[in-house]
Amino acid sequence: MNVLQIGSDRSRRGILVPGSPASRRQEAYAAALGEMTIIGFSRAADGFAAFEAPHLRVIPTASRSPLFYGLDALRIAQTLPRPDVVSVQDPFETGFLGLFIAWHVGAPLYVQVHTDFLAPAFARQSFINRIRVLLAGYVLHRAARIRVVSPRIERSLAHRYGDALAPVSVLPIYAETNAMPDAGPNLPERFGAFSHRIVFVGRLEPEKGARRALESFAAAAPATAALIVVGTGSQRDTLVARAHALGVASRVFFEGEHPAGPYLALADLVLVPSAYEGYGLIIVEALAAGKPVLATDVGIAREAGAIVVADGADYAHALAQWFSAGVRTGTLCYRPYASVETYVAAFAADVAAAANG
Repeated sequence: MNVLQIGSDRSRRGILVPGSPASRRQEAYAAALGEMTIIGFSRAADGFAAFEAPHLRVIPTASRSPLFYGLDALRIAQTLPRPDVVSVQDPFETGFLGLFIAWHVGAPLYVQVHTDFLAPAFARQSFINRIRVLLAGYVLHRAARIRVVSPRIERSLAHRYGDALAPVSVLPIYAETNAMPDAGPNLPERFGAFSHRIVFVGRLEPEKGARRALESFAAAAPATAALIVVGTGSQRDTLVARAHALGVASRVFFEGEHPAGPYLALADLVLVPSAYEGYGLIIVEALAAGKPVLATDVGIAREAGAIVVADGADYAHALAQWFSAGVRTGTLCYRPYASVETYVAAFAADVAAAANG
C-alpha cells in the first residue's frame, strides 16, 4: 500500500526530525503499510530538510509563510505517485487539503483526530478555532475512516454527529512504559535542595495551562518547593514576568525544550492543567514512571489514573491538598497495547480498512 500523509507537527520532537520518537513511529508505520510519504507543513526558517528511511519519505513544505502551506503541499503532492490512501493528522487545515488531494486522485481519506476540538474551551480560545470546528465537521463527513486517540474524543464525535460519520476507531498513541527514566547526575544536583520538585512539561501556549500551573504553585506550594517548566512557546516571556510578579521567580525554572524522561525521574508531582487534550501523552509517561499527576479533566487523565481536578474546581486548592495529604506515587491504569508491534499492526490495519472501504 502507498500512503500519502499530510501533517503539521513542526516541533523539534516531531515527524520532520530524523530519529525523533515521532519520526521513528512513522518509520514503523511505513514498514507495516508498504510505502509512506509525509508532507509536513513547515516554514523555510525552521530549517527542516527532506529525508528518507526504509519505506518512508518525509518532505517539509519549507514555505515562506504559513499562508503558503497548502499551495506548497499541493505542489509537492502533484509530483508524487498516486496514493492508495490519503491520511491527515487533523481534520482542520491539513484535513481540508487532504480531502482536496484525495478527491483529485480518487483515493479514500483517512482522518486522524488528536485534539478534543469539540471541548468548549477549544472554540473559546480563538476565532480561528471556531472556524476549525466547522471545517472539521465538513472534513469528517467526507472521510472513509476516522481514527481518534481517546475514548473522550469518540464520545464527543458520537454526541455531536450521531451516526452520520464513517467508522471511528479508538487508537491511543503508543507510549513506551517499560523503561524507567533516569534523571542523570545533573538534575538531582541542581534541584536536590528543594523539598518538592513539581514539573510541568508542555508547550507554553494558552491551551496547555502553564499560567495556571505557575499561579497555582505560587498560591499553594511551600517556600521549599520548586516548579520546573519544560517546554517552549509564545507565553515564555509572559510567564517569566508573572513569576517575578508573584514573588516565586527564584523557585521557578524555565528549562526550555528537553526530553521529558529525566525531569519525570526527578519529579514528585507532574502538573497537567490543560484546557483540553486529545490524549495527554505526558500523563501516561509520568504515571508509567510511578509519578503522580494532577490533571484537569482532559484526554486520558481519568482512565490513566491521574488525580483529576473536576471541571470548575480550583486547581490551586487541589494542589494545596496534594502538598498536605496527596499520594506520592502514581500508577498507570490504562495500557491499550501489549507492545509497540501490537500498536503498529493496529494502526496499519485501520489504514488498510480505509483503503478497502
